[in-house]
Amino acid sequence: MDSLQDFETSNTNPSTALTPNFPANLSISTVANTTNTNPSAMASSSPSSSSSTSPSTLSRYENQKRRDWNTFGQYLRNHRPPLSLSRCSGAHVLEFLRYLDQFGKTKVHAPLCPFFGHPNPPAPCPCPLRQAWGSLDALIGRLRAAFEEHGGKPEANPFGARAVRLYLREVRDSQAKARGISYEKKKRKRPPQAHPPLPPPNGNQNQ
Repeated sequence: MDSLQDFETSNTNPSTALTPNFPANLSISTVANTTNTNPSAMASSSPSSSSSTSPSTLSRYENQKRRDWNTFGQYLRNHRPPLSLSRCSGAHVLEFLRYLDQFGKTKVHAPLCPFFGHPNPPAPCPCPLRQAWGSLDALIGRLRAAFEEHGGKPEANPFGARAVRLYLREVRDSQAKARGISYEKKKRKRPPQAHPPLPPPNGNQNQ
């Protein structure tokens, strides 16, 4: 998708509308990378051509950001009624994040669970799996950047809405308590600075 307008056009096109229910295979990494496995094409490529294309190769972060953007676009197309990006709000982003919880792999213990607050439970429990706070926080960061890269205005960015920030904070705090871990960033210890030498007394200067 080259622009925000192209994104909205693909979402409102009836020919691209998917089934009313969200597909079970919709996840953060829905779109897979494709590689050229044609031996003749690989043989015809020279070292000079491969080196010339290496600068244009997307980084791991850019590839993940593009997959996340496509996944969110698929979510909007499956929304009932279909939702255009210009009408997407922070509430829709929260709906998207809660939907992704079904694909989570992080055990979040309920308050009544005997392992609540236990970082290393000794036995399994029926508590649900959720998306880890770190994964959601990184996802929102990538989608927030992708929104503006595709022509969205920063002041209208639904991924930067206050409700989204509060939700991520709530998820962080609740998961920290349930899992018995801390997400607080450790402050770096600055090395001691060398103080400049003191000037000699005035009496020594007069001698």
